Amino acid sequence: MHGPDAAGAGPSLSLTDATALVPHLDALGVSHLYASPILTPAVGSQHGYDVVDPTTVSAAIGGPAALDELVAALRARGMGLVVDIVPNHVGVETPAENAWWWDVLRQGRDSPLSEYFDIDWSPDNGADGKIALPVLGSAEDVAELTVVASGDETELHFYDHRFPVAPGTGDGTPQEVHERQAYRLVPWQAGLVGYRRFFHVNGLAALRQEDPAVFDATHVEIARWAAEDLVDGIRVDHPDGLADPVGYLGRLRDVLGPDRWLVVEKILATDEALDAALPVAGTTGYDALREIGGVFVDPAGAAVLGAMSAERTGSAGDAADLRAQEHVLKRSVAREGLRPELERCVRAIGSGDVAHELLVDAVVELVASVPVYRADYPSLAGLLPGVVARVAAEHPGLAPALDRVAAALIAGGEAATRFQQVCGAVTAKGVEDCLFYRTTRLTSLQEVGGDPGRFGASPAEMHLAAAERARLWPAAMTTLSTHDTKRGEDVRARITVLSEVPELWAAAVARWEEVAPSPDGAMGSLLWQALLGVWPADGRTAADVPELRVRVHAYAEKAVREAGTRTGWNAVDEAWEAELHAWLDAVLDGPVAASVTQLVADLAPAGWSNALGQKLLQLAGPGVPDVYQGTELWEDSLVDPDNRREVDHVHRAELLAGLEGSAQENRVPAVDATGAAKLLVVSRVLRLRREQPQHFVGGTYSPVLAEGPAAAHLVGFLRGDGVVALATRLPRSLDTWAGTTLDLPEGRWTDHLTGAVHTGTVEVGGVLDALPVALLVRG
Repeated sequence: MHGPDAAGAGPSLSLTDATALVPHLDALGVSHLYASPILTPAVGSQHGYDVVDPTTVSAAIGGPAALDELVAALRARGMGLVVDIVPNHVGVETPAENAWWWDVLRQGRDSPLSEYFDIDWSPDNGADGKIALPVLGSAEDVAELTVVASGDETELHFYDHRFPVAPGTGDGTPQEVHERQAYRLVPWQAGLVGYRRFFHVNGLAALRQEDPAVFDATHVEIARWAAEDLVDGIRVDHPDGLADPVGYLGRLRDVLGPDRWLVVEKILATDEALDAALPVAGTTGYDALREIGGVFVDPAGAAVLGAMSAERTGSAGDAADLRAQEHVLKRSVAREGLRPELERCVRAIGSGDVAHELLVDAVVELVASVPVYRADYPSLAGLLPGVVARVAAEHPGLAPALDRVAAALIAGGEAATRFQQVCGAVTAKGVEDCLFYRTTRLTSLQEVGGDPGRFGASPAEMHLAAAERARLWPAAMTTLSTHDTKRGEDVRARITVLSEVPELWAAAVARWEEVAPSPDGAMGSLLWQALLGVWPADGRTAADVPELRVRVHAYAEKAVREAGTRTGWNAVDEAWEAELHAWLDAVLDGPVAASVTQLVADLAPAGWSNALGQKLLQLAGPGVPDVYQGTELWEDSLVDPDNRREVDHVHRAELLAGLEGSAQENRVPAVDATGAAKLLVVSRVLRLRREQPQHFVGGTYSPVLAEGPAAAHLVGFLRGDGVVALATRLPRSLDTWAGTTLDLPEGRWTDHLTGAVHTGTVEVGGVLDALPVALLVRG
């Protein structure tokens, strides 16, 4: 659980645990607790996105009674609750846990729930119209099936997998029983899946929310929350997977009422705008993450880091190179991991007198060329004709197939829907879950919604985007870390420093590679940056922190399998992975460790400066900021499940109490490994937002510009008419603030972080002498 204007409880906590944290969150300045999905998930779920019963609050975290207690505790302190919902899919990894799925497997199309799921019932689906379930190791494994009596029912078992047997079909051999069922067990590598999935996760089956009956059945509990005023906001997970996101959000808005906060996990392309007609407050903030984090990147480092990347990976990592790689990977994902969804789309289009494979080729080229998750939002009208034009020019032999695809898209219906759904899935798997593990020019740019081909963002770009957000989407969520980010915000902040010292970094990696050569240049480049980002900054080596060793090895394994160049989830190269793990141990335990520790000690202060800067810009900037669990202190998380680790809230509460004593004595915490400085920034900005909301959501936004030799090192803005936020950028290359000034608006301005008072034209160095950031409040 996490929160807008908040830092909340982790997903593994119960609702009762969260209730106990409310006093601390209130003291921190939180306005709302933001909870991961709380509907009943699969047994043992650590995240809740695999809901198996969307009609009940999970008993494992306390059930409805605990939810009522949490809401009461929040309301007593003037706080609210935001909850994440997952309309696109439900968990079916263990069929018996999902009563709806079990009934459909048991009765097939005779089940009253058969239309709830997006199942491929067509006779030519590869399984003779049955639901293909990819669980077997090979076709011969059908011989391993057994029929087992379970209470009043009969089940079909394949080792630990259990499936229902339809009434009256349990006689005969297990193979004969299997042939009578509405489903067919097939090899996992056969390319047959009888239902639409969440991307290519077989354990998550998609729902048909476009059917009003399905919507009503899956939103009965959510409707209760709204009717009883238990929740103040809803975050919608992955709306792009739905058949009709616009229609779905309209129905959801009707359920929630006109004023309840609603945001969507809509991943926007770099220059894509959220459709203004959507009945939402905005996205969940990955667009803001790219802009805010990018402003701390030094564009001067692009050439050296690009050359280093080209030498080690064969790819410079620039825009043209990445676009080419993206296209190749998206085509590969469409033809391989998402082949069942692709084939279903092609069948819906209908080949007519066009050869099937030619139609497949046309659809693959189109989905690989669409530059957004899906192109059917009204604001994107005109995009697809341009895509078709480019594909037709590059592949003239596809003309007959493109004509047929265009006709199907114009006609709408199933073909158009499936085309858009495939587009989003192909983008997510090809780019975020593959390309972003292969390119290594500067890994802090490789984030959900990011564009590593653009080497950061200029202050001008950030200001324009922020002003647009303030004007058009003032209540959109902004974020720096989520459960989906590939690296935590402070890990990215330290890696970003490499853009200022590219020669230093290139020389360091060259030395380390001589002593402990990585088994693959590209993966080594990725992991050297990861190690730099998470390495202890308090003088210890990573070997001194046993937990970190385990985490680094787990991250490396996931990263190299997602990259898919040397090993993969479906074809693990155990020998090569053993070599990789041996290399990591050699780095952690060998002479390189001392050198890494020394470099981290050198770069950590600049990383902390970046981290404080981006946090201040996010918290004080336009939108509603989400502070992910634990990130009120420095955090060193990598990709999930690493970012779901337990948070020490007791320590944070004690440190916050200590800050109050320091404030009374006018003592400003040092920017050091304790993270107290970050806690100061987070708590002060959140409290200010709560005390003077008129400057923030709905408040105006204006850039604040310095003058003088170091003007480019300052980024700041005015919110409303009473708050100025200032941050240091490119701190490593900043020699001095001497001669650099800032004209403050009229009035007396007090720094909420240090207590210092400023008026008129000020020396920037005098404002930022205690901290690399300032939060000035008028009056």
